[in-house]
Amino acid sequence: MAIAAKKLSQVTVHMGIAFGLMYVLTGSLAFGGLAAVLEPVINVGLLPYHERLWHAVRARSANRRLALLAAEKASQTMMHASVAFGVMYVATGSLAFGGLAAVLEPVINVIALPVHDRLFERHVLRLAPAAHGVF
Repeated sequence: MAIAAKKLSQVTVHMGIAFGLMYVLTGSLAFGGLAAVLEPVINVGLLPYHERLWHAVRARSANRRLALLAAEKASQTMMHASVAFGVMYVATGSLAFGGLAAVLEPVINVIALPVHDRLFERHVLRLAPAAHGVF
């Protein structure tokens, strides 16, 4: 149950970041809502294919694990930035806004999601004694 709640909370933070960035850049609630829905949905749709590809690459080259992990994370970041660029460009028609979103959105997520995870874990630990009847 806690894992599902954490994932739902992470998605909510991700959607909030996409909305906030698009709203700040365009001043439009409609574009903010569009980004909040499209950007995370596209990333969630692409991520299994990305992971499957990298699983196959890692299976063939087990002796270079650290380099492959770094390449996988760089590739994942590029995929994320490309989606952010595409959503912003399609919504606004602006290469400048697309480029700005491609840089800012992944950076904000890299900073915000670990903070979110730490706060979530503290919350779960605080609730754990109450869930087991310990006061």
